[in-house]
This record gives sequence, C-alpha cells and structure tokens, in this order.
Amino acid sequence: MIRIALLSTAHLHVNSYAQEARNSQDVQIACVWDDDPARGEPVAKELGVPFDNDLARVLSRKDVDAVIVCSESSKHRTILVSAAHAHKHIFTEKPLTLTLAEADEVAREIKASGVKFMISLPQRSKSETLLMKKLIDDGTLGKIATARFRMGHGAALEKWFKNGSAWFGDEKSAGPGALFDIACHTLDAMRWLLGEPASVLCKCVNFSGAYPIPDNGVVVVEFKNKAVGVLDFSYVQGAGPSFWEVYGTEGTAVRDMPGHPPVTYIKRQTADGFAPAWQRVRMPKPRPSALQQWFAAILRNEPMHITVDDARNLTQLLDAARASARENREVKL
Repeated sequence: MIRIALLSTAHLHVNSYAQEARNSQDVQIACVWDDDPARGEPVAKELGVPFDNDLARVLSRKDVDAVIVCSESSKHRTILVSAAHAHKHIFTEKPLTLTLAEADEVAREIKASGVKFMISLPQRSKSETLLMKKLIDDGTLGKIATARFRMGHGAALEKWFKNGSAWFGDEKSAGPGALFDIACHTLDAMRWLLGEPASVLCKCVNFSGAYPIPDNGVVVVEFKNKAVGVLDFSYVQGAGPSFWEVYGTEGTAVRDMPGHPPVTYIKRQTADGFAPAWQRVRMPKPRPSALQQWFAAILRNEPMHITVDDARNLTQLLDAARASARENREVKL
C-alpha cells in the first residue's frame, strides 16, 4: 500500500491526481497539507482525510510513504528538497523549479535520497508522441532539419485564473506566464524528439493585458545535430489545433491535423511530386500515465520513462528562454 500526502492544493490538476490515486489499487491518500488552510481544508474534507498546515509534521508521519506536489511553482524547491530529506517518494507538477540553479539542487537531493521520482509530462505517454519519436529514431524521416510546434489555448482571453488559481497570473509564483505553464510540455517533447540543445532564442509579450505576465510568444531552439525547432505558445489562442510538424530529409510527420490520422506521415518528395498524400502507420500503445508509472515503480520497482534529469533539463530550457526574452539575445547552452 502506498500512503500519499497531497502537498498543496494550489494547482488546477490536484483534483484529477487525487481521483486517479483513489481509483488505483493499493494507493490511499493519507492527508492534505497546504500553507493556505482556506484552500486546503475543503479538499481534505471532500477526500475524507485529515488536513495539516505544518509541512515538517506531515513529512515526519510514518503513515506517509509518498507525496504529490501541487503547490505554486515558486515553492517547489523547498517542498521537493524537504520531501527528499524525509525519504518520501515524489510526484510533482511541472516545472521542477523556476530556475536552473534550483533544479540542479533538487536533482542532486533526489538522487542522493534514492526515492522514486516522477514529474507530470503527459505528452511522453501519448501514442502520437511515441509514434513521432519512432519515426525519428528508426530513420524513417531521415535526418531531421526542422520541427514546428504550437501550444495554445484561451486562458487569458477567458480569464481562467482567479481565486485559488490566481497565482498562475503572478510571475513570481508561476514563472513567466504561458512560457512556463504550457510551453514547457512541448519544449520537453521537442528536446526528447530532437536531441541535445545548443542555443535558445525567445520572444514573449503581454498581448491581452488580462494578467501581468507574458501570454504570447515564440521559442527557437538550435540543436547540436543542427536541427532547428520552433515553438509558438499562447494564452490568447481563440481556436484551432496545436500542431506538431517534423520535417526530415526522407519524409515529414504531422500530428493533430484535423481530418487526418493522429499522425500524418508523408514520404520524401520525388521528381513526380509527393508520394501518396499520407502513409498509414501503426499507432503504438500509449504508456501508462506518469502517475501510474510512479505507483508501479514504488509498488513493484517497475521502470519509469521520465527521470529527474529530464525534469532538470526542461528547467534548463525554460531558464534559457526566459533569459533570452529578458535580455533580447541568444542564450548558448
């Protein structure tokens, strides 16, 4: 049995994690901690578990084996290091931390503690992502030259952040807006698909004025293998899909194109033009969710497909993108 403490109820996804835990065999929520009782007590009451606003006391409990961290991002470093020192297994919302220096510290502490660690990066479990990685890794697309990604929704247009989620609109608590909140998912996938980054350029602006944070922007990453990845991200996207396009010397793969298969694969152009508009490819099975992988690792020592180094490397890209935007320069990695 895994007995879990929910550490903070600040994040919008805390309810889905709690429900997934409650629906999982051999998993039980033992208690809820929050430094804001008005926010945490109702969640504890709904779950039928004790509430405690003393973090040290919660982490010292012998009936707590693991923690799910859903605090404001600015508090991750303190909570994660404390949990590692208490030898509690850790699942955390992204990003790992708001700075690379903090991420390096957290990664060291987690490795030294020996606890099972997982971060919420759901794109890595999806069939579409796994297929695009396979098409790249097995050479079907040839050498990758360019990739384009988009991640957006209407959070600023519709003013999603209020009351308990208002901290998402505060850069000190959440990092620079849409860059750290939603671009992070696709930046992680971009690095996983294309390899080690060499440099980062970023431009982000406050377009809507809904919150005092960047809500629209673009990141350009040059990779050490000379591929170039472009990601545009937005809280002001009124409608439309979030495409992934990967262009290689032998073919192209496009994800999430309406009216097409989940991944559209186009063969290399010949003298007669493109081969058939798209090739049907077999979709791999999705991996278990990040939370389910974490449960299995704790219960049965099964392997996980995301590491604390992956979490640290994502913060490296985010930190570099923020510096590039602030200083209007290319940041070398």
